[in-house]
Amino acid sequence: MTIRTNEANKQTIGKSDSGLKGRANFRPRKVFRAPVRPINQEIFLSVVVPAYNEEQRLPKTLAAIGGYLSRQNYAYEIIAVNDGSKDETARVTEALIGKVAKLKLIDNSVNHGKGYVVRQGMLAARGQIRIFTDSDNSTPIEEIEKLLPFFREGYDVVIGSRDAKGAVLDPPQPLIRRFLGDGWSLLTRIVVGTWGISDTQCGFKAMTAKAAKEIMPLCRIDRFAFDPEILLLARMRKYRVKEVGILWKNDTRSTVKASSMVKMFKDLLKIRMNQIKGIYGKH
Repeated sequence: MTIRTNEANKQTIGKSDSGLKGRANFRPRKVFRAPVRPINQEIFLSVVVPAYNEEQRLPKTLAAIGGYLSRQNYAYEIIAVNDGSKDETARVTEALIGKVAKLKLIDNSVNHGKGYVVRQGMLAARGQIRIFTDSDNSTPIEEIEKLLPFFREGYDVVIGSRDAKGAVLDPPQPLIRRFLGDGWSLLTRIVVGTWGISDTQCGFKAMTAKAAKEIMPLCRIDRFAFDPEILLLARMRKYRVKEVGILWKNDTRSTVKASSMVKMFKDLLKIRMNQIKGIYGKH
């Protein structure tokens, strides 16, 4: 794994261990005032963007995130995590360092899975609040404004949802996708116990630094069903979880493979077995 960053217009490149086992267009909005007051310019918000073969979409997403955050009154960082892409994802991201302020790249030479690189980014982050979001910008970073106030109310994990009150899907999902999504949600509740959470899979989840440092090292799922595992661990550790409706720009070209659904179900069973065996520790 290689970490690349650019601070004070000087690029540094360093090596670190790669093992982490156990471990619609938008108009600019007004500046959002951080609900947690930054102390001595400590980083308030870390945005983690996992990516695999995203040379086309990732640069636009990073530019959009950087443009929005540059208008805010708090310190921030953007961490792109390349998951061993076979295309030019790492190269095009590295080319943006210095152009997109506060951008860092964690470059993995081997593909590990989205769950793995999300953990990697969230643990490398230094922000008081840490969020991971999809590289296709399906949920614009402006939606963070809907999540941040709940940290002031004492919540530890605040997640975007396509099913919660106030959610907007643009365009609406096809009937078959809604059916599959509802079926997955029910299955997740039955197997893992995520009752009360309507959308476990939305890739827009934020948490406090404390929650990230405690939850992420306990995760074992590297690929398909890492989201339910995070939510399960948050509840097991007695963290307060809030689900918030967000804007989701639905890509009608995306499909769900039957093989992926089978793998996701297997991951759910692994989570359940880990829970039974006590691998996640005590409640």
